[in-house]
Amino acid sequence: MKQPVFTGSGAAIITPFTNKEIDYPALARLLDFQLENGTDAIVVCGTTGEAASMSYEERRRAIEFTVQHVNGRVPVIAGTGSNNTENAIALSDDAVQAGADALLVVTPFYNKATQRGLIRHYTAIADAASKPVILYHVPSRTGVTCTAETYAALARHPNIVGVKEAGGDLSLVQKTRELCPEDFCIWSGNDDETAPIMLFGGKGVISVAANVMPKEMHELTRACLSGDFVSAGKMQLRLRRLCEALFWEVNPIPVKTALALMGYCQEVFRLPMCEMVPENREKLKAVLTEYGLI
Repeated sequence: MKQPVFTGSGAAIITPFTNKEIDYPALARLLDFQLENGTDAIVVCGTTGEAASMSYEERRRAIEFTVQHVNGRVPVIAGTGSNNTENAIALSDDAVQAGADALLVVTPFYNKATQRGLIRHYTAIADAASKPVILYHVPSRTGVTCTAETYAALARHPNIVGVKEAGGDLSLVQKTRELCPEDFCIWSGNDDETAPIMLFGGKGVISVAANVMPKEMHELTRACLSGDFVSAGKMQLRLRRLCEALFWEVNPIPVKTALALMGYCQEVFRLPMCEMVPENREKLKAVLTEYGLI
């Protein structure tokens, strides 16, 4: 029986930058903010962490720093996906060497893959990895859609433990739950679908919103895990405007802007990410004020 890497709220942490490099003091402050407010796992070098704009060495060092700072208090999951299978294997090996507890591997982008190719890609990575592998399904970014049948095939691999499901398709979530064994975990990849996916047996969320409201995302998932979906539904609705605001522009632009306004990091992005347009920034500022975050 496979064990979940975590249950609850995993923060898909941003990567704070100076104009030249990763801002490690700011990253330490962000990690402390998460750990002090109940976050159940840290996901580093994912989409929200702007990993696609980081060098190989920066990714390795960011994972290593995060592991050292967290110091075993919660699991650290490293984003190691690539559209080149051999690169994904190498990134995964480096992440394991840096101390990551699990690997988050996005579906191949640009060159894409058939369902048969996806199974071979993930099997090769999982065969080579010495830590659990979490699939990452986000077709809006990759142009690749996984089927529940593909999940069921991959679920048979002893090292593939589940999926971060960000496809926005609750029918796929239900079919996945029906076809896959109970120990194949589903984590929501969309904050606004956390309670619905957990209602269908999901183990939690890998969250953007947790960057700014870690305690609230933790409490939402705890309510779901305890079976109190009435309270969870109310919490989900209470967070709706914030979750919406954090996607007014491409992630992670709004959430990093929010954290800068909250005083946790500089408002510095790596191209092709750039600052919010002024009118959206002002609207975001108003939402943060409404939630008492600034």
